[in-house]
Amino acid sequence: MELEKLLRKNIKNLKPYSSARDEFTGEALVYLDANENPFNSPYNRYPDPLQRKVKEKIANLKQTSVESIFLGNGSDEPIDLLIRAFCEPGEDNLIITDPTYGMFEVAANINNIEVRKVSLDEKYQLNADEFLKKANKNSKLAFLCSPNNPTGNSINKDSIVKIINEFEGLVILDEAYIDFVPEKSFLPNLKKYSNLVILQTFSKAWGMAGIRLGMAFASQEIIQVLNKIKYPYNLNVLVQQKALDLLNDNNQKDKWVKEILKEKKQLSKQLIELPFTIKVFPSDANFLLVEMHNARGIYDYLIENKIIVRDRSKVHLCENSLRITVGNKEENDILINALNELI
Repeated sequence: MELEKLLRKNIKNLKPYSSARDEFTGEALVYLDANENPFNSPYNRYPDPLQRKVKEKIANLKQTSVESIFLGNGSDEPIDLLIRAFCEPGEDNLIITDPTYGMFEVAANINNIEVRKVSLDEKYQLNADEFLKKANKNSKLAFLCSPNNPTGNSINKDSIVKIINEFEGLVILDEAYIDFVPEKSFLPNLKKYSNLVILQTFSKAWGMAGIRLGMAFASQEIIQVLNKIKYPYNLNVLVQQKALDLLNDNNQKDKWVKEILKEKKQLSKQLIELPFTIKVFPSDANFLLVEMHNARGIYDYLIENKIIVRDRSKVHLCENSLRITVGNKEENDILINALNELI
């Protein structure tokens, strides 16, 4: 893959902003370079713009190199940056599955980029040939989500590999829920595919949704492009420090995942026994997609009981379906008790 042929010309020629913390790294006795207030340490200092300490922890955890990691304000930041770097507004297009994570299309629309959709089949699987047929000379990005949101299933590995090998642009694989099925991650094979970008997050298994920390893994050349166009200090010092603290306890994350998977199995069993449940779809994520009779009515009933789920009934192929996140045992029991009372 020739990355420069995919890049927008203005991005290729862009001279990036250089911050004080870009020009000097390390420890100093006195900092007089960034017009900072000398009081209220450590919050008076600008954060590391490249989040080096956090990346070192992640590189060790994920068994990859620091140079292959980009950290952003959730996964939404690298999604937006990839579109801005590689898609010319009003000219280029990107390809997504339908249904999938909604921010792919929103970010494209904000940047005036055409979105081409390929429907999943009745089992929520992807026909790679149909996906590739949507591409033309202006197709720069392909977005895949596995495990998929809102369906919960993993996309067939052979289909993903075929698209990576044959699509002539970048393939972005969103693995936000991969901690619940780590053996299905493409991250160990990242070096095999120069056009692959993998997105992961700390919002799900790690319980860090509130600090908004997303990861993108790719070749060093792609990561350099993202670093070139991101805002200088995109992750503040509080986010970086909290991430370092939480990353010290990988065992806690593993315990949470084990408990969520246990609760998901029980919740699925209880939901399918309800008389108004039509189907509980297989899930590799921390949520269940549930097809129900009168899903909207059940959604409204749950809201009246202060129980919040997502109504996905208007989403393609998800008609009359609710997306239910797996909570802790107490939360799941409250949900099931309320649904039993509805009977």
